[in-house]
Amino acid sequence: MEERLRGKIAVVAGAGSGIGRGVARRLAEEGATVVVVDLNAEGAERVAAEIAKTGRTSSAHSLDISKPEKIKELAARVAAQLGRIDIFVNTAGLVQSKLLLDVTENDWDRIVDVNQKGTAFAAQAFGEQMIRQVPEEVKRAGRADTSYGKIVNFSSISGRRGREYQLAYAASKAAVISITQSAALAFAPYGINVNAIAPSVVMTPMWDQNNREKERAFGVDSKKASDEFIARIPLKRPGTVEDMAGAVAFLCSSDSDYITGQTLNVDGGFEMD
Repeated sequence: MEERLRGKIAVVAGAGSGIGRGVARRLAEEGATVVVVDLNAEGAERVAAEIAKTGRTSSAHSLDISKPEKIKELAARVAAQLGRIDIFVNTAGLVQSKLLLDVTENDWDRIVDVNQKGTAFAAQAFGEQMIRQVPEEVKRAGRADTSYGKIVNFSSISGRRGREYQLAYAASKAAVISITQSAALAFAPYGINVNAIAPSVVMTPMWDQNNREKERAFGVDSKKASDEFIARIPLKRPGTVEDMAGAVAFLCSSDSDYITGQTLNVDGGFEMD
């Protein structure tokens, strides 16, 4: 594999399992030193060990991404240990499927704190560190001819339009699209690219949880509902962790230096806007 990210320092949040694990492993394959971050310290350490076994450099940190002060502390600690941060990918998130009339304030706060607030303040903290690394002449010019950092957030196709059974989740993922655009505009003068991925069905523990919640809330057969959803995808299959990781690797490479503020649907053609 071409090592497009050789020499880069990448931090991947939510990397203890699922899509985040796949992203961390792919960025390591592309040559990056990967810092694996997850609320579950054991999961983060396991993925870092998997990467280390391939001969790549990796470390693990635990983080509750709903706590802005903890995000800033982590960004500072990683930068102090490794000298810089070139890439930040945030796959951390929570999902919920529930009847709209049954959603509580606690449900809302739990989902929004992680998916929306976590995304915003992580972009702020890691973007601030990347700005510190930008040459002074670039800062004075207010423009850059090359990229000085990559931030990739995770939205969802649920963020593209409302969902009757995902009030908090869909709203939080729509906010991720807006946060990505705001950060892209704010960081553009420094040559820092900010983009997002919007997956559809990806067979991970989070998708399994989503199916179980639908069964409880609506009394539906989760396998049948999942099969029907996949049948509506033009490519007629669910996405894979590798599909997501490949898209992220592209957005983290120099191949995407002229792309910013975009949310890329990686969904088999389900959404086309």
